Amino acid sequence: MRVITVGQLDPTSPDAPVAAHYGDPLREQRGPGLVDRSHRGVLELTGPERLSFLHNLTSQHLLSLGDRQATQALLLSPHGHIEHHLWISSLGDTLYLDVEPGTVDELEAFLLKMRFFTQVEISRSELRVFTQLGSNSKADVLPVPEAKFSTGSVPPRPTSIYAIEPLPSGGFSRSTELGVDFLVPEPPSEPNVGLWAYEALRVAAGIPRIGFDTDHRTLPSEVDLTGVAVHLEKGCYRGQETVARVHHLGRPPRALRRLHLDGIVSDNLPVPGTPVMMGDRSVGFIGTAVRHFEEGPIALGVLKRKISGDTPLVAGESTVAVESPND
Repeated sequence: MRVITVGQLDPTSPDAPVAAHYGDPLREQRGPGLVDRSHRGVLELTGPERLSFLHNLTSQHLLSLGDRQATQALLLSPHGHIEHHLWISSLGDTLYLDVEPGTVDELEAFLLKMRFFTQVEISRSELRVFTQLGSNSKADVLPVPEAKFSTGSVPPRPTSIYAIEPLPSGGFSRSTELGVDFLVPEPPSEPNVGLWAYEALRVAAGIPRIGFDTDHRTLPSEVDLTGVAVHLEKGCYRGQETVARVHHLGRPPRALRRLHLDGIVSDNLPVPGTPVMMGDRSVGFIGTAVRHFEEGPIALGVLKRKISGDTPLVAGESTVAVESPND
């Protein structure tokens, strides 16, 4: 099997250590197959105050996260900008946190700094992440309340709950919208689908990656993470004031949009961060651009909210058509 790593094509990518594809990236999107995502960082938290510790730091309500349940959460800057996106999985007396590649050192240092006298232990995990495509599952996600909502509208529980199951060989599986994640010491089978396939399905589903589809000033509501990762009635965490203010105003300044691309002079996809131009004015940027096996070249982009599907746009060597939120 011919393996092409992301690093062979882009040595500077955070995804460089893993396979981009195994010879046929479009066919691999059709699944089923196992994707190597073992470059994600994984931490373990133990101790009787592990849930309250994270509850007080993150955007998610975690006090009632049950055994064999997972959720998503954010760590924000004091101004409400996204710094870390966390998957938090609870199994037995341990919380497992898995995060974007290249960010686990910074996250671990922050958590250790904030621990003080809390009864929680933080360590690196030997578990690695792999994802089986082809068996998607819907999460239990609470509806996002209207801009002006009354106290008690959001139940005191995680806003998103995903089922996890322990595995006989160690680790666990976690059902998500894109497939089944395995956090295990060794892969359950030989990976045979590259990360490009996973990324194409992620972009088609409109799911952002922090650091890929965001910049240093991205707010949770701009990239549709409020529903799965932010509890709007939970206060007293860093950045909460900005999150509440933007939600009550009802109109974040930018929005994550799905984009359809058409090459002008070449078939090269725009690289992450490419400005999206309306004439000589930048109105946003490209995040992840992919070739989808059914939809062709598509991307996620963060654009000014007022930009519509009728607006003529260009990103690098591609014309850009903005998909309506209702499409």
